[in-house]
Amino acid sequence: MIRLRQKKIDRRRFLQKTAAFGGALALQATMPAWARSGTHTDLSGLKTLSGTQFDLHVAAARHTIDGEQGRAVLINGQLPAPLLRWREGDELTLNVTNHLKADTSIHWHGILLPFQMDGVPGVTFPGIKPGETFTYEFPLIQAGTYWYHSHSGLQEQLGHYGPIVIEPKSSDPVAYDREYVIVLSDWTFEDPHRVFAKLKKMSDNYNFQQRTVDDFFDDAAEEGFDKALSERLMWGAMRMNPTDIADVTGATYTYLLNGHSPLENWTGLFKPGERVRLRFINAAAMSIFNVRIPGLPMTVVQADGLNVRPVETDEFQIGVAETYDVIVQPEARQAYTLMAESNDRSGFARATLTPELGMVAPVPDLRPRPTLTMKDMAMDHSTMDHSQMTHDGMDHAAMGHDKSSMNKNGTHEHATGPGVVGLAMNPTNRLAERPNGLEDAPHRVLVYTGLKALDRNPDTRNPEREMELHLTSNMERYMWSFDGVKFSEVDGPIVFYKDERLRLTLVNDTMMPHPIHLHGMFFDVVTNEAAKATDPYKPRKHTIVVKPGEKLSVDITADAVGDWAFHCHLLYHMHAGMMRVVSIRDEVAPT
Repeated sequence: MIRLRQKKIDRRRFLQKTAAFGGALALQATMPAWARSGTHTDLSGLKTLSGTQFDLHVAAARHTIDGEQGRAVLINGQLPAPLLRWREGDELTLNVTNHLKADTSIHWHGILLPFQMDGVPGVTFPGIKPGETFTYEFPLIQAGTYWYHSHSGLQEQLGHYGPIVIEPKSSDPVAYDREYVIVLSDWTFEDPHRVFAKLKKMSDNYNFQQRTVDDFFDDAAEEGFDKALSERLMWGAMRMNPTDIADVTGATYTYLLNGHSPLENWTGLFKPGERVRLRFINAAAMSIFNVRIPGLPMTVVQADGLNVRPVETDEFQIGVAETYDVIVQPEARQAYTLMAESNDRSGFARATLTPELGMVAPVPDLRPRPTLTMKDMAMDHSTMDHSQMTHDGMDHAAMGHDKSSMNKNGTHEHATGPGVVGLAMNPTNRLAERPNGLEDAPHRVLVYTGLKALDRNPDTRNPEREMELHLTSNMERYMWSFDGVKFSEVDGPIVFYKDERLRLTLVNDTMMPHPIHLHGMFFDVVTNEAAKATDPYKPRKHTIVVKPGEKLSVDITADAVGDWAFHCHLLYHMHAGMMRVVSIRDEVAPT
């Protein structure tokens, strides 16, 4: 009863905000000049710092969203933090001063630099103590769209993040007339440590979209009573929820675009016929977004800061910490809604692209919430032996999960323990599949296999060795890990050797998508298993979303000696233990 009452309150609040969209135009007129982004067509309405020397101040602040004030941790008093515009080839000096009562840090996400400058406390440096200044110094050897954020505690959830644009030192292969940086994020007025505590006590605390008795009868009418009942009993036996798409939802989150709520309606101007570059950055703590601009196709030209062959689409999913650059070319003199819908459909961020301030476009309704299937657990319902199910959940021994072994690289192939509820029975490569909830969308949707590097991969060698790593969890206890071991309990790093070429295979044994991020280097996504290493134009990324029940591979050239963080970029998953250290040793790999 409590859950039902909270759900109704949340829906009423949401509907009230949606109805208030009509007042957004009046709100635009009262915003300060920097917030009225249409007056700053090259700066996206974000305060911008450029040059080679920067002073950044991290401090506690009070921040207002939709008239409500909450606690924040901001850089130079901005949310998002200032847009840093750099140039490839420059040498940078960034002085970061900590005005907090706790330690802080800045990680330069996707930037190739000496590991001592990577900004991960306990891995690459001690962190920045209260009252101290730490100076980051490194050369820029790349161009593209990136971002920066805290790697200390849960500060990222409180607003400690900002965008980076690095201009190429030579001509840009992407032609455009105007650009906007689009920073997507999620905001909660709850203390993030309280959010985490709630998840530890009840992992589905924020899931107000669970299936009901009405849903069961709808399933029975569509699939037949026996099949519907069998599936319902199966989910119950596994103690899993097919609506568990996101841990933290619109029940507590307001989804932001450049720091603005949907009600505040961030606006960007264009002239009909212009090529407009939109640099999307997902700086959210926990939210994966599905992005579309109804009536306006998008051409993807860059992924994670690196150029890709142009590919036209109508929608793409952007995982936490990913970036995508797209080109749009509106020909008509009309407004368009930029819609960034959370992947669980519990809310959205929204903006308007328009030739004239005051023009708006309809805001699409939230689409029906998706549900997980047996495929997301790498199970085939039609061939499952239900005698292997017990009232305590899956019988792991019957599924072969009682085994525990080590491969030659020292990674667990079959993890066991309290942090592992089960392993995927038949994980498959799902890179060519549309994301959950977009399978039946009547328009084009970007998939990873649709990406090709614009330039030839710098290393096209075949992998010299392979290793496998499992993404594991116990959802009921909100335990997240690699190979069943949380970060605080690992007995050592994952070891790479300088300049070796290796293939890392990720197996997602959980029911949730995980954006996996490797610090310090890019990896080549093996999008064509048949081609293997013979494909010299694999998309190169620093973050990839691994779907539930998926098994995918990336090829890595270990050319950055040092210690590097490797983790799920869902903040509360990393905080719970889904993190490791990759140590690249300056020595030849043993034969």
